[in-house]
Amino acid sequence: MNKDINFRITADGNEQDINDIFEMLKEYNLSNREESKNVPLGIFYEDDGGKKLAGLTGETFGNWLCIHYLFVEDHLRKDGLGSKLLEAAENEARNRGCKHAFVDTFSFQAPEFYIKHGYKEVFALNDYPYTGKRFYYTKEL
Repeated sequence: MNKDINFRITADGNEQDINDIFEMLKEYNLSNREESKNVPLGIFYEDDGGKKLAGLTGETFGNWLCIHYLFVEDHLRKDGLGSKLLEAAENEARNRGCKHAFVDTFSFQAPEFYIKHGYKEVFALNDYPYTGKRFYYTKEL
């Protein structure tokens, strides 16, 4: 390797740069890990006009349900809608053969919600991004 390495450092979030690295990593990963499909999952609660009021998005990957986002409009919170979305996602994941679930959440979001539903903390990032906390949870399905 050349001892005089010149790095190009950016702060622009260039999509092409990001995609180039993603594709290189994906090619490497696919050649080295066991075969498995990522299957998207979306569960939505909408008003009569089709406006989304709540929903959960994620994917199933092998034995895992990976929850990306769960959101419920403020005026619908505390009525069990979030629990029903989570339960629907877990049931669909079981139907797809999943045995585990994974989610991450910030301290100001919903750690207690996931704990209430049987999720166990795997680890947490303190001082994230500066003074908060980000939790990572798993659950056996």
